[in-house]
Amino acid sequence: MFLANENFPMPSIKLLRNTGFEVKSIQEEYPGIADSVVMDIACELDLIILIFDRDYGELIFKHRRNNPPSVIYFREKGANPLFAGFLLLKLLNDSNISIQNSFTVVEENNVRQRFYVGHNRN
Repeated sequence: MFLANENFPMPSIKLLRNTGFEVKSIQEEYPGIADSVVMDIACELDLIILIFDRDYGELIFKHRRNNPPSVIYFREKGANPLFAGFLLLKLLNDSNISIQNSFTVVEENNVRQRFYVGHNRN
């Protein structure tokens, strides 16, 4: 379901996995790959990208890359490495928010979204 980018904290990845979510990790499986390759993997495997890197918004909206299913961009890392995992669980439990085909910006007390045309599957 999720593809955690290289800088996404491992304790948050483990929290999500322990909660029952499938999370592939760039730092475990593909360290050092380019953002464009991360997006290609997400498209191929139909995974939602978890990032702390705002460059993905530019790849999607400015360069019109093949869009991944969704991107969740965490603007804050927090003091605790579980911070992003807890924020994501809170987001997923909010029935007013749909993360499909969107670039979702998550802050501790705010969520903003920009929707785009769904990704192209091969």
